[in-house]
Order: sequence, then structure tokens, then C-alpha cells
Amino acid sequence: MSGGRREGSLEAPTRHPLDWQSEDFYFDAPLFEELDRVFDICHGCRRCFNLCNSFPTLFDAVDESDTMEVDGVPKEIYWDVVDHCYLCDMCYMSKCPYVPPHEWNVDFPHLMLRAKAVRFRKEGASARAKILSATDRVGKLAGIPVVVKAVNAINRSKAGRKLLEATLGVHHKAPVPAYHSKTARKRLARLEGANPVDVKPTKNTRGKVVLYTTCYGNRNHPAIDEDLVAVFEHNGIPMALAEKETCCGMPKLELGDLEAVAKAKDINIPILAAMVDDGWDIVTPIPSCTLMFKQELPLMFPDDSQVAKVRDAMYDPFEYLMLRHKDGELKTEFKSSLGKVSYQVPCHLRVQNIGLKTRDVLCLVPDTKVEVIERCSGHDGTYGVKKEFYEISKKIARPVVNKLKRAEADHFVSDCPMAAEQIAQEVDEHNANNPMTLLRTAYGI
Repeated sequence: MSGGRREGSLEAPTRHPLDWQSEDFYFDAPLFEELDRVFDICHGCRRCFNLCNSFPTLFDAVDESDTMEVDGVPKEIYWDVVDHCYLCDMCYMSKCPYVPPHEWNVDFPHLMLRAKAVRFRKEGASARAKILSATDRVGKLAGIPVVVKAVNAINRSKAGRKLLEATLGVHHKAPVPAYHSKTARKRLARLEGANPVDVKPTKNTRGKVVLYTTCYGNRNHPAIDEDLVAVFEHNGIPMALAEKETCCGMPKLELGDLEAVAKAKDINIPILAAMVDDGWDIVTPIPSCTLMFKQELPLMFPDDSQVAKVRDAMYDPFEYLMLRHKDGELKTEFKSSLGKVSYQVPCHLRVQNIGLKTRDVLCLVPDTKVEVIERCSGHDGTYGVKKEFYEISKKIARPVVNKLKRAEADHFVSDCPMAAEQIAQEVDEHNANNPMTLLRTAYGI
């Protein structure tokens, strides 16, 4: 295929369900046959050379091989390509002309996911991978009141970070989040079991919202959840918490542990679906978690009506606010302007195909200008904290950092707090903010 070029499809991309419960999915022969096929197409195209490091790894291996084609690349190099894919989906959604419905049917991220799943079934996971992907368990342990101060102190000290690098392979300079014993769910406990009577539905929203707090929002950055609730309640939107939640499954998905994703689904979906039946919409403060419910779980469980029900009721918070604004139900009386805001759009938000709703809401604030940066932060879940990938992640983030340095902005924000920290670490004059925090500031609440 690399010898000729085909015109890409001009139709909107469509996604096929992930056939992960089929035994054929895990066999080496069909996996490597598909890797050969897709890698050959990618080699002949090369449009994705400037995204993640998967593509340069593949293209360099081809160019340095004896044949200068995919058939000359040692198969062990394939696993390097897989390891550099952090499932951001940007190649699928923004670059590749050969995604379905094109007859070549290229889905690079889900092929990488399949390879990760095959390896996980064969080899399991390293201790580091298990710990980094166990966000709920680690957060619960680290958040114990007598433990949390020690954990945070270790993570802030040079000696502690060197120890973390030596034991878990977490780069000593990589930003790591603080832990809180007073979680978002504890701070917002008044919302548990909420049953509002004063609800104002609109054409596009049902007017009351359950907050899925997420592992990160709950245990690492509870202020984000608090700010979200404050802004929504200020706009007359009743809020509630689900009676129980666990991790959305995204860290386990990135690991290839699809059975663990299914177990998390079995906890979250019945509770959230029941709340949808009771008339609630759903939001999460983290784009990756929103994407998990909007895209990945529906593709893993295409015939599950409860998964579909949750998908259809799941919103990015700024998407929800703009829907309320469209229906004339968003307050636009602000007490302060925000000036110039540099806004990095996380990959997992871009691939939701909802447009730049965060920018649109912030631009409602008078005397506010939002400069959009649509480039990857390089953090990407656990990828950017691993010592073997840290420098590469910083290279991926460099265009964002350089643009931010030139922007002379009053604020820097990203919907993904991990991406924001990764970028702000390189810019002395900027701290990372969340756009919902800025919006709350503008409201003066």
C-alpha cells in the first residue's frame, strides 16, 4: 500500500465497536497481521508525524530498516510504537484520511489498545503500572488523615522524588498531584440524596445535574468540583452526587486491562443510569472521564442500553453551560473581567467534537479575550510521569509552552488539570488554573 496513495474519505468519521470479548481479539497472528497492514498505510501517508511519538518511532524504524518498508522493521519495535500511544485519539479524529467509513478502515488508537490488551492478558502488568492505574485505591490510602501529610511532604521533597523515581520509575521532575483527606465528596456531602423540587428544564437540558466527581477531582483537586457546583448552582441548576462512584476506567483502559474497565462499568453505570431515569443530566470535571462515558464504554458495550443511556445524558460542563445559554438560562452578569486568557484544549476534549465551549463561555465575560492553543500537553495520563517518557512528553508540550511564553496572558487554563500542571511547570510566570475556577471568579461567588 505504501507504493501508492488513495484519496481519503470526505465523510464524517465513524467508529466501529471494539470486539474485545472475542477470543480472536487476543490471538497474536491476527493482531500482527493488522499491525502490518495499518503500519504500512501510516508509512505511506505520514500525516501524523507531529502528533505523539508513536509515529516518529515507526517512521524512523522503517527508514532505518534494510528494505525501507514495514516488512523490514523488527517486530519488537512494534511494541515501542504501542508504548508511545496514550490513546489521545487525535490521529483518528483530526489527521487520518483512512478512518471508517473509508474502505481501509484504519483505527490506529484502537489497534494500539488491542495490542495493549493482548500483552496485558499474556503478561499482566508491572507493579508500577498497577499502582499508577489504581487511582481510587491509591487515592484512598494516600488520603488517610494520618498519611496524607507524609505523602504530600515526600512528593514535594527532592529526596522523596528521587526515591519515587528509583522505586516506581516516576520521573523526579514530573508534576505529581497532592492528595486530600477532605475529598470533594466530603466537602459536597450535602448533595448526596438531593431531590430538588425547583427545576427549570430547557429545550436542550433537563435542568438538574449529577456530578460525577472523578478520582482526580475527588481526591487530588477537590476545589475543581466545588467551583463547578458553585457555578452551576449560581445559574439555578440543582446539583447532586451519585450515592457511589468508582474510577471511570480510563487508567485501566490505557493499560489494556479491559476486564477491570468492565468491572468499573458494572459499578458506575447502574447508579448513573438510575439517576438518568429520574431526570438527571450528568457532568464530570475531567475531559478523559467524560470521554470514557461518551465514547469508550459505548464502543466496548455497544448493546448495553444502560451504557447508551448514560452516554446520552453525559456532558462536558462548559458544553452544558452553553446549552443553557442557548436556551436563555445562563447568567451573564459578571463582577470582574478576566483579561487575556491562554487556553490549552486537552486532546480528550477536542475529540468529543463539541466545539470550543470553554472558550465560548469565558468569552461571555466582558473585556475577556481567550487565545486558544490546540496542541497536546504531552502529559496524557501516566505517560508523562514515567521516567523513560518524561523528556519526550516535554518535547510534545514544547509548542504549547512556547506559545504561552509569547502570549503575555493574565491567566493560563486547561480543562485538564494534569495537562495544565505539565505546561505551567515550564513557564515561571504562570500558575495552572482551571477554567471553571476563572468563571467562578468572574461571577464573584
